Amino acid sequence: MLSILDIFRIGIGPSSSHTVGPMRIAAMFVRALRKSGKLERTQRVQIELQGSLALTGTGHGTIGASVLGLMGYRPDRLDPDEGEGALEQVRESGRLSLGGSHAIAFSIRDNIDLAGHIVPDLHPNGMRLTASDAEGKVLSDRTYFSTGGGFVATEAQLRKPAKGDRVRTAVSVPYDFGSAEELLSICEREALAIAEVVLANEDAFRSREKTLQGIDRIAKAMDQCIERGLSQTGILPGGLNVHRRAPAMWDRLNGTPRSNEREELFDWLNCYAMAVNEENAAGGRVVTAPTNGAAGILPAVIRFYCKTADEKPCRDSRRKFLLTSGAIALLYKQRASISGAEMGCQGEVGVACSMAAGGLAALWGASPPQVASAAEIGMEHNLGLTCDPVGGLVQVPCIERNAIGAVKAVNAARLALHREEAETCVSLDQVIETMRQTGLDMSTKYKETSQGGLAVNVIEC
Repeated sequence: MLSILDIFRIGIGPSSSHTVGPMRIAAMFVRALRKSGKLERTQRVQIELQGSLALTGTGHGTIGASVLGLMGYRPDRLDPDEGEGALEQVRESGRLSLGGSHAIAFSIRDNIDLAGHIVPDLHPNGMRLTASDAEGKVLSDRTYFSTGGGFVATEAQLRKPAKGDRVRTAVSVPYDFGSAEELLSICEREALAIAEVVLANEDAFRSREKTLQGIDRIAKAMDQCIERGLSQTGILPGGLNVHRRAPAMWDRLNGTPRSNEREELFDWLNCYAMAVNEENAAGGRVVTAPTNGAAGILPAVIRFYCKTADEKPCRDSRRKFLLTSGAIALLYKQRASISGAEMGCQGEVGVACSMAAGGLAALWGASPPQVASAAEIGMEHNLGLTCDPVGGLVQVPCIERNAIGAVKAVNAARLALHREEAETCVSLDQVIETMRQTGLDMSTKYKETSQGGLAVNVIEC
């Protein structure tokens, strides 16, 4: 079992698979050099970005993230302004400090190869790193994969067959589940809510107090991202001339007394979701939920519904929401994928919509089967969603897609609450497997390569 705190990671934009993952990989490579005693002998490091990491790496910030990882920066602690300053220094000096302690010559243009023509069989987000000494002798040559949501894996890990239908870790949890059917059986047998099952499992990873502190930290980071996104104006970087729209929407909503028009719900959800994803597009600090490209959906729903009558955030509601939605994310991660390069956007926005629908249904008092139904509806109507970012940037259609996903999640939760449990025709397990099969069948042009769809039909905005 994974921990839900592995699902919700604080990092920087614009992409969990293309920014957070490569930064973690580069840092892992340097740590391995240090551990093997080869760091001080290293005089050259070459990075080969493969497949999707190369095809959309420029717009997704992969190149800069890889360099920062070599320097020892961590995505969960990096200040975006500090990172940009460090990159500028490398560009000007032609040198970087491996792991922050060993200086070597380094040219971003010459030491990083965009090998988009190489698409690894194991995963389309391949990253090969090679370290050499002063005589050119190879000291280390390793290939890693960024598998979505900030998760990374070595070649050996991906080649190792899983036991049963999922990967089992050394952590023994009281309620082990690898399918929605197993999870619902546990809930029925133990008379527990999904959030209670997950919280009990989290006790195997750390103390209850630390788990709750971690969840509260994630919720706070989500809310802070909304706040920053509502206050920043101007044009997003990257060359598409996309204007930030959330601040103006926020001003209009606050300048007009709330009316009885139910459509105003859309405005608030749109505003919050777009605020997060505009921050993500600008390289700001976001939470993978389950990815950066889909980071706006959960915070938008939490911001609107997890509050008390006096507008203050409700801690217990946010905890229940994140524990429940985290359980749903674990199912997708274990049984399919949350990588846009593997599944298309159904694996990002589709999964986030499913997570938010289940979390919200739980807040509204849904039974575990109804929560699963809400999650199923949220994905069922995102099946086949492609990932075709214009210009390789996480902006068009990604920002608006999060807004649509947030609204769709609320509707999915409502539909589930109005449905009798016996009326469910499609199970959550079935829709997850359908998403997996759809992703495998989908043309690579529509899976985070910018080689098809909007990316080739929209030249500029």
